[in-house]
Amino acid sequence: MEPKWIKGMDVSFLDEIEQGGGVFHDGDESADALRVLRNGGVHSIRLRIWNDPPGEYCNLERTLLMAKRVKALGMHLLLDFHYSDRWADPANQWKPAAWSDLQGSGLEQVVYDYTYEVLAVLRAGGALPDMVQIGNEITNGMLWPDGRIETGEDPGAADGQWTRLCGLLKAGVAAVRDTNESVRVMLHIDRGGDPKGSRSFFDRIEAAGIDYDIIGLSYYPWWHGPLEQLSRNLDELSARYGRDLIVVETAYPWTFCAKEGFPLIVENDEALPAAYPATPEGQAAYMKEFADVIRRTKGGRGIGFYYWEPCWIPSQREWSVGHANNWSNLTLFDHDGYPLPALYIP
Repeated sequence: MEPKWIKGMDVSFLDEIEQGGGVFHDGDESADALRVLRNGGVHSIRLRIWNDPPGEYCNLERTLLMAKRVKALGMHLLLDFHYSDRWADPANQWKPAAWSDLQGSGLEQVVYDYTYEVLAVLRAGGALPDMVQIGNEITNGMLWPDGRIETGEDPGAADGQWTRLCGLLKAGVAAVRDTNESVRVMLHIDRGGDPKGSRSFFDRIEAAGIDYDIIGLSYYPWWHGPLEQLSRNLDELSARYGRDLIVVETAYPWTFCAKEGFPLIVENDEALPAAYPATPEGQAAYMKEFADVIRRTKGGRGIGFYYWEPCWIPSQREWSVGHANNWSNLTLFDHDGYPLPALYIP
């Protein structure tokens, strides 16, 4: 059952963190991070899946293991298809290597087959997701170059690009619907603070008749602007499309003190709201106001959020993704794996 309000966490790194020696705590005792999150009021877990990633983390085999753990705790599960061997975001949406020669209907068919196969494996393992993303931050398309959306193109070229992208999206959605009609489908872009950009994208989606249930947005204040912009965007999207909305990625710093040898992607407060300092208390206050903004969405369509990688503590320097952990001050656990106050905001 989907909770009325989704308080979710993306813990896609957790498998690798645990294998690398990361330890989490509940009080004075070490504990399963998923149980700590559940005890902190988390209802849902988001997991990404890559096709054939380096190091194998986030592949189907490892995702099945994590999904089983989530379901064993009675939690709601969102599965995030990147349709790539690595990160998929607005600047990176590269096809899996195994699909590099596929185009047109052949690429659409493999999207359908792969999506259906993954969901069939998870269903057989008792871990069918409750919600599925078809692509991750697909503002500029996915499965490049075939499904790439370029800005500044002439209208005719843009129409052709959108036709190709929507064909790929329809294939993924069809696989979800054919697996289980009760699984909700999300389309996710990165424009949490950009009403014009969000409207431009979803107008095209609506015009193409894509069958989906939920609008997903990424919103990081240092990239996407003040909470007022998020609020305006949520209200406008709710009124325009009449669909539920989830901020499916967010985070906020709790310190600027890094563990030695670990860089920080957010290392000062220049792009942060002055009312919320980078302290454990400031992080908690910000997250409460952020959640309240979503709850206040017109029409009651703002149904929750997912915090991006609350567990990425500085437990190891080398990662299968090929870069250092630069997120250790944006977690919901301190450097030693103890939960921070922001975890417990409702």
